[in-house]
Amino acid sequence: MTPAVLSLWAGFVIGLAFGVTGQRTGFCLNTGIRTFLIAGDGKKLRAFALALAVAILGSQAADAAGFVDLNQSIYLGAGLSWFLLPLGGLLFGYGMVAANGCGARALVLMGQGNLRSFVVLICLGIAAHMTLTGLLAPLRTSVATLTGATFAAGASVPGALLASAGTEAVARLAPALVLGGALLWFSFSSAAFRASRPDVLGGLIIGALIPASWIATGWLGADDFEPVPLAALTFVAPIGDTIQYAMLATGSRVNFGVAVVCGVFLGALGASLLTGSFHLEGFKEPGRQVRSMIGGALMGVGGALALGCSIGQGLSGLSTLAFGSFLAAGGIVLGATLGLRGPLKLPAL
Repeated sequence: MTPAVLSLWAGFVIGLAFGVTGQRTGFCLNTGIRTFLIAGDGKKLRAFALALAVAILGSQAADAAGFVDLNQSIYLGAGLSWFLLPLGGLLFGYGMVAANGCGARALVLMGQGNLRSFVVLICLGIAAHMTLTGLLAPLRTSVATLTGATFAAGASVPGALLASAGTEAVARLAPALVLGGALLWFSFSSAAFRASRPDVLGGLIIGALIPASWIATGWLGADDFEPVPLAALTFVAPIGDTIQYAMLATGSRVNFGVAVVCGVFLGALGASLLTGSFHLEGFKEPGRQVRSMIGGALMGVGGALALGCSIGQGLSGLSTLAFGSFLAAGGIVLGATLGLRGPLKLPAL
């Protein structure tokens, strides 16, 4: 088995684990923000914070141990668009609320019979590819050029610290330990969260899948002649890639993201069938369908502009401690908040 094939199988297994965990625990940033702002229940939000802590600590440890080089990830490029990253995050977050879940959550829900999620995913995937390589791509690249910024000291917190002062080990691990420790304290400071076993397990497992993905592509996929691009979990471009592969499989190749997407769907499907929670659901009124379509399209465009989604930037990107990921993730949280509160608040479904 070649490193590329081994990496694909690892991605499929990681996707299965994500699908099963998401289906059984309800792990979702949209749900976390919604329940916290509306009902004052922070368990799902703390589960996401726990996942982020595990992702940061695990990813930085893998980088420090030499298993992967996070500087090769798309999040740590030499430049970024200070305008498109937060704007894309804002659009994604608002679309996430409109569609009642992000792309990853839509995959899980489709696996348990939610046909509304299928519509969301189709709109998300098409809009993402329109923005990345289609009709909107020239506009995206032009704006990115006009609003680009470069970092001579490095595009991440560890890179900036290393350039200014301190040893490499301190620069790499100190910010990870500080941020990871703060997130762990935030998560486990709540007695209600500590007592919620599904939320604790969801945060731990989903968080661990981020460094596992880096290792699956950066270590298992290492090959001098045909290396696998370093990647972790993300669900915007891969959903579009999966739709495209389903239509044009001849002459095309499955990548890590497609393997993960297939694994998530099948994992959620298997878990729902085994637990008897599978049931078909559809739209009850046209207005709900229109809102889901708009939400999916906003997530596709926004995720493409932000270089990731609530998982892709909110966990994978932030695990690299990249400056751009903080901009994108902040935009996602702000967009979701605007969809739930204030003058742009969307009506409850």
